[in-house]
Amino acid sequence: MSFEIPDELRYLESHEWTTTGGDTVRVGVSDFAQDELGDVVFVELPEVGDEVTAGEAFGVVESIKAVSDLYAPVSGEVVAVNEDLFDRPELVNEDPYGDGWLLEVDPAEGGEAEGLLDADEYDAQIA
Repeated sequence: MSFEIPDELRYLESHEWTTTGGDTVRVGVSDFAQDELGDVVFVELPEVGDEVTAGEAFGVVESIKAVSDLYAPVSGEVVAVNEDLFDRPELVNEDPYGDGWLLEVDPAEGGEAEGLLDADEYDAQIA
């Protein structure tokens, strides 16, 4: 099965994606991850103003198959959360790189997680 892996994003081995560039970093879960999870029924996210730490869990995604922690690709302050997910968690399945995004972080200087993968490296990991 082939999964969408946008070239412009970076990925954690735990299947979160992140944007690069700009003042804030948007975070979501990959197409592969949403497929592996199955139907997402609940998403728990931090609140705006909370701090997240690169490589540490910041929330939970619950599906009909499992409950999985979500890991931060960068350290910094949460500046936005996708509140649409509280009413429509299925957006993670329907549009993981668009309307299904999770949160945005104002990254701390030098706060990027080590070992972020580019699209080719991530594709090789899930192959």
